[in-house]
Amino acid sequence: MQVTLTAMGGGGFDTLTKEGLDVLRQATCLIGAQRLLQNLPDFCAPCRVAATRPGDIMCAIEENGDKTCAVLFSGDTGFYSGARALIPQLEAKNISYRLLPGLSSVQLLAAAIHRPWQDWLLFSAHGTEANAVGAVMQGKPAFFLTGGRESAASLCGQLVRAGLGTLPVTVGENLSYPSQRIWQGTAEYGAREEFAPLSVLLLEPAPHVMHHTPGFPDAFFVRGNVPMTKREVRASILSILAPEKDEILWDIGAGTGSVSVELALQASMGRTYAVECNEEALTLIQQNREKLGAWNLHMVKGKAPEKLDTLETPDAVFIGGSKGKMEPILSLIRTKNPKARLCISAICIETLYRAVRALEENGWQADVTQISVSRSRPAGSLHLMAAQNPVFLIAGVPV
Repeated sequence: MQVTLTAMGGGGFDTLTKEGLDVLRQATCLIGAQRLLQNLPDFCAPCRVAATRPGDIMCAIEENGDKTCAVLFSGDTGFYSGARALIPQLEAKNISYRLLPGLSSVQLLAAAIHRPWQDWLLFSAHGTEANAVGAVMQGKPAFFLTGGRESAASLCGQLVRAGLGTLPVTVGENLSYPSQRIWQGTAEYGAREEFAPLSVLLLEPAPHVMHHTPGFPDAFFVRGNVPMTKREVRASILSILAPEKDEILWDIGAGTGSVSVELALQASMGRTYAVECNEEALTLIQQNREKLGAWNLHMVKGKAPEKLDTLETPDAVFIGGSKGKMEPILSLIRTKNPKARLCISAICIETLYRAVRALEENGWQADVTQISVSRSRPAGSLHLMAAQNPVFLIAGVPV
């Protein structure tokens, strides 16, 4: 049995490599998507089986075991290709195969717009939840294969809802086909357009402030008259919570949003929710979100725990203010995710006591750290150290 997994390039016959063309001339059975099979030239074998699922392809290969089979894949066999799922099944049945690369849609778009693509981030929206907002927060152009539930327009809609409607975007429709079209504009206009199902999307990086280490300088934030968690304490909070890139995070009693913003930037492919009831604070959170580029930060107006029940299940939670509702807040978090990582800040001994007791009653082990920070201030020609308020950080460790 001879099986070759052949990349067809953009799908148009002209994008085939010479090696791929030779395979088509020699194959006596061709297997692949109907749109690929129907565009083949007349010299190709008449035995053609429309199949895209790995199980169906395997059945076609076994039923035509006496033939030279070529399995056709659009684009490149190494770039979000169905070849990935088929290969283990071939190997499990000890069927030998060859794998031929081809021109991918990312190459075709880059060539069409006269740009190199080596620094692009590559994503697929096929059969998975696509996160356009997180993608553009990574500091590089983001390329998406679209299709299925997520179109180029719907991904642009994600950006518009995050406040990134002016972000430049490029859409490549029907690349390599006679009907090829390159559309360029902003996310706001792209969300209103209708694009061909066979489209790819390039998003330019979102504006943001690059600062990779936890604990931004306090001067980065718009503060107003709302209390703000200071840099040294903020860095410790992030260290305790240790957010990962794709996690869901909560900041309860978000204040100016200084912790929320840093959480969102650390978990840039996830989502962070800032829960706050003070109107002035909500305005500051919005300003700091836009100033520092925390586009995946969602503001929730209201008090906890009432506003928490409808939020996504958190992986980690910071509680900077509870309005006396510590026990019901922790009880709700436990219901949502008993393994969530927690950090609670307190400046009063009474709050410390309530936090430790509530954590332990809800199944977390409490680990308390006191942070005392002094900063220098000028005094004539000298400098004196001025003590800041000591802060207790209570880490909730899942038992």
